[in-house]
Amino acid sequence: MDDQKYTKPYKAHVLVLPYPAQGHINPMLQFCKRLVTRDIKATFANSVFISKSMHAHPGTSITFETISDGYDDGGYEQAGSAEAYLEMFRIAGSETLADLIKKLDASGHPVDALIYDGFLPWALDVAKQFGIVGVVFFTQSCAVNSIYYHVHKGLLPLPLSGKNVSLPGLPFLENWETPSFVYIYGSYPGFYDMVVNQFSNIDGADWVLFNTFYELEQE
Repeated sequence: MDDQKYTKPYKAHVLVLPYPAQGHINPMLQFCKRLVTRDIKATFANSVFISKSMHAHPGTSITFETISDGYDDGGYEQAGSAEAYLEMFRIAGSETLADLIKKLDASGHPVDALIYDGFLPWALDVAKQFGIVGVVFFTQSCAVNSIYYHVHKGLLPLPLSGKNVSLPGLPFLENWETPSFVYIYGSYPGFYDMVVNQFSNIDGADWVLFNTFYELEQE
């Protein structure tokens, strides 16, 4: 019997991995704050480069760690292109995320669940490698993600044809009201692949979380 399981001062330990951009870091950090109020230990893993510009509040209960995106000195700007950045992040991120999980396990605080940004589907593969729960967290609205999901499944063919887009649960949309990666097909192909491929392995996730609420989606 593992005595530590019954004496640890928290219900579970979650490792939270955001995409290293402010619009993704902030909602996942706020989520961590809510988790710790429920007696859940939260470890927040930023990229090495982003962590250099962040300072944890002295009174926070959140633990901060880092992984590498492959560009520790300059982040995205150092990569030169979205395609180069995302590919290197997948390679370096997978390796250093695995190293971090091993480090936390060796420290006596093993990870029970990995909560990862939808932009980083490869993180689920790492979670499954260690047999821990994989939770995908979508920082964008459900409406936007619904459009990307239908594109991924081939249910919304691109380039768009006609004047309107009709999708389940959404009002008729003018083509220009869809996300720019969809409306202007072929623009920013690296980012297009990232937002659409969020759903490449979603069926393997144990939980799917959305940073949204009903009133936000009404319009």
